[in-house]
Amino acid sequence: MNPKLPYVLLVGAAVVIFILSCMLLSRGRRSPSCESQPSVVEKTGSVSQSLVFADLTPEEMSQVVRYLRGNLGVPLVDASRAKPSDNCIASVDLQVPAKAEVLRFLDGGGPRPAREALAVLYFGNQAEPNITEYVVGLLPLPLYHRDVTVQKYGGKLPYHRRPMLGSEYKQLEVFLETVAFAAAPTFLQEVVEYDRTNVAFQTTVPHGFQSGDRLTWFVLFQNVSGFFVHPVGLEVLVDHSSLDISQWAVSRVFYNGQYYRDMVQLESAYVQGRISVEKVRKAPWDGDFSSMKPRAPAAALFPVQYEPQGPRYSVRNNHVLFQGWSFAFGMSVSTGLRLFDIRHKGERVAYEISVQEALSVYGSNCPGGMSTRYMDGSFGLGRYTSPLVPGVDCPYLATYVDTHSLSDSLRPRKRKASLCIFEQNLGSPLRRHYSNLQSLYYGGLVNSALVIRSIATVGNYDYVWDFIFYQNGALEGKVQATGYPSSSFLHGDGLRYGNRLWEHTLGTIHTNFVNYKVDLDVGGVKNSLVAHDMAFEMTRAPWSPEQQIERPRLTKKVLDTEDQAAFRLQSKMPRYIYFAANSKNKWGHQRGYRIQITSFAGDHIPEASSMERAISWARYQLAITRRKEEEPTSTSIYNQNDPWTPTVTFADFIDNETITNEDLVAWITAGFLHIPHSEDIPNTVTVGNSVGFLLRPYNYYDLDPSIYSHDGVFFTSEQDLTACEINPLACLPKTASCLPNFPPFTYDGFRNM
Repeated sequence: MNPKLPYVLLVGAAVVIFILSCMLLSRGRRSPSCESQPSVVEKTGSVSQSLVFADLTPEEMSQVVRYLRGNLGVPLVDASRAKPSDNCIASVDLQVPAKAEVLRFLDGGGPRPAREALAVLYFGNQAEPNITEYVVGLLPLPLYHRDVTVQKYGGKLPYHRRPMLGSEYKQLEVFLETVAFAAAPTFLQEVVEYDRTNVAFQTTVPHGFQSGDRLTWFVLFQNVSGFFVHPVGLEVLVDHSSLDISQWAVSRVFYNGQYYRDMVQLESAYVQGRISVEKVRKAPWDGDFSSMKPRAPAAALFPVQYEPQGPRYSVRNNHVLFQGWSFAFGMSVSTGLRLFDIRHKGERVAYEISVQEALSVYGSNCPGGMSTRYMDGSFGLGRYTSPLVPGVDCPYLATYVDTHSLSDSLRPRKRKASLCIFEQNLGSPLRRHYSNLQSLYYGGLVNSALVIRSIATVGNYDYVWDFIFYQNGALEGKVQATGYPSSSFLHGDGLRYGNRLWEHTLGTIHTNFVNYKVDLDVGGVKNSLVAHDMAFEMTRAPWSPEQQIERPRLTKKVLDTEDQAAFRLQSKMPRYIYFAANSKNKWGHQRGYRIQITSFAGDHIPEASSMERAISWARYQLAITRRKEEEPTSTSIYNQNDPWTPTVTFADFIDNETITNEDLVAWITAGFLHIPHSEDIPNTVTVGNSVGFLLRPYNYYDLDPSIYSHDGVFFTSEQDLTACEINPLACLPKTASCLPNFPPFTYDGFRNM
């Protein structure tokens, strides 16, 4: 044997071990961190100008409270502790300046509009209790206030119309526990096993049947996780019309299909054995079937979205810039997320897009369910905006924004990460074509859009509010509904009003309607409304006159008046309806933005109803009116508790005024019918429960503006598809092989509850 052979083998083995070690180390090495591209550059002026729409800061809210407490000449109690007979500040929000003033500032170099607040006060400690609205300015250090109540509403606001404060709910619970329930101890102990902690309440609105009423049904549930689907069969009607809490009284009691005069009569009937008892099995604290705790262990991680080169949008203060889009955003305490000064390619296409109301009308054979008509704006879609969970409510690496509000308290409340903004790859092409005829090529554009989102949790329902900005100039407003279904105790003919969800749980049928205000300014403030559609016409084939051809043709109509532009909920509406500018595109067509509604609404409440006028906006899937400063919203927070004499009646906006070449507003209603079913347990999914609208350019541009997107892909059969300069997708192994920096998970949703 060659004596050098062992050394050769040892050296060879060492080389192999070294190579394998390098391979293993390289495979185990962490990929490089993603590098952010240069941030989007914004003009300083646009950011500064957007502040005219900015929500009040906590400091400004506090200054308004301090000013009011020192300048009204009456004592103001903290709303969180106020009795109905007290004076208090119910809410403080931004007073949005008049549009004409804002446009002079934004477009004409005029002065910045005065920054003011709108304060809603309850005056219960007066000879004539009332609700008063004050405009307070000049912020940040207020110097004046003016009463705008009569100017806005044509008269004083009766005190009974006031939305309920949290303190009133607490006082009612104390009344039930200490007064009402004390009259039926045996029944509550033996049937409900009541111990002052194991019962939860859900209240109904409106409060009664006529103006001035303040009677509320309290529906009792087991106090467990997801209590909304754990009714126990007992409902109590409380008359709390008096400002003197000691005068509150039980007006009626309902149990398992039977009505009683009060709790005393219920107790007497039970003790005498004259009640049909349906005892509900006690649920564990986690709710059992209503628990949202996963029933399966964690497994492989779900897909996660990230931006290999950092965000391609910017958020500065309340101003957002993305591709060709820019807009300002805000959060109204009553109506929630709203946008202002929405521009594409530098040109304003809408002045305001905002949520107006979310309405639910319920049916049941129980009194609480059958009398419920929730107008969630009166509770506060902005007030109940909830903190967002990264990775579920929004992509983990979204930009999260804190919001602040002041309601039911003298101090502002911070909702950390309650609004999110993110760019989303929708996983499908915005447009594409694969050519296998004549020339061979592929052209396409990834459908990547910007989303701004908030989620409001109002009682049992969670509303996911989105505004989505696409690269072709389209804008979408969308709401997805989730949360728990509301329920009644199943008895008698209950299945006429829904489906059985559990042993004693009736998922009650209800309609959901949402209303939006869309103030489009297409090519300027003055617009007209045009309808395009189709009709078939019969004609003879010119080359073969004995043959007949049915061909679709375009129909056109200018809608001249508000009456012509008010489309009833279930009526046929032109399929192309658009705001037309006073300018034309390269091809001679009026530039326009089309309104396209996505809705599968149930029926609107009959107009013969005594309360219908309070929700008359829901008569229409679309109504176009002249824009007026005195018609800023389609409803009012005061309509909920006095729908019989509504403070704002939308139907009165439609008075056949001309709408040709005017500043116009579109009021859009979308909705769905919800018949809860077994798959709504433990709670309702968003799939199939999404409605809204699209605003789409219609001859607004000379061609699709997304052709100028940097995300386009095009290659032919003759090109090198692996070359980055030809095909940007070929660069992904390099540009997207980094690992994003995921910050530690945090959530502040349970603080300061």
